[in-house]
Amino acid sequence: MDKKKLDIIERSSLIYLKYGIKSVTMDDLANHLGVSKKTIYKYFEDKNDLIVTMIKRTLEFEEKMCQKIQSHTENALEALIQISRMVVERVNNVNPAIFYDLKKHHNEAWQILEDHKWNFVLTAISRNINRGIEEKYYRDDLNVEVIARLYVSTFDTIMNTDVYKWPDFQFQDLFKEIMRFQFHGLVNENGKNYLKNNFNNEYNV
Repeated sequence: MDKKKLDIIERSSLIYLKYGIKSVTMDDLANHLGVSKKTIYKYFEDKNDLIVTMIKRTLEFEEKMCQKIQSHTENALEALIQISRMVVERVNNVNPAIFYDLKKHHNEAWQILEDHKWNFVLTAISRNINRGIEEKYYRDDLNVEVIARLYVSTFDTIMNTDVYKWPDFQFQDLFKEIMRFQFHGLVNENGKNYLKNNFNNEYNV
């Protein structure tokens, strides 16, 4: 990919994640980036094209990171925690307005995000749960499909500002608390001991 185009995508992502999408016009974006609108339009047809490209690149990166974590971790519990930490790190300072803006004004990008969530993420979590059961860290009576869908739908709840008003509730705190709650129902005694011995009671199960 052209270096200039990549630079626009990456820097635009930071701006949109901080301020939301609708509130940032193309003039605003150009000013933030220190380039002309003509330069932006050289690489992107319009704002929607930029947003779609930004979402695709973000998800491609996250998929690669998740796959790397899954293949380089000792067990399912470690993998789930490392992935969760990655998620928190990447979206902790995200303005939840971006999700509302995507859904209302950028349907193609929103659909890409939804497809990613209910295909890649759902499959990854299902595999993690099955792995954890096989490794005897998770309970063996879990309904994998139900638990995996519960995990994925958690993101919608966290980002719902009617439920958790932003910035009173920060994503990092919410996600950690929900993960702690989910671990109570997910792990068996062996899993509890592993968490206690390796994560210093961080998840308090």
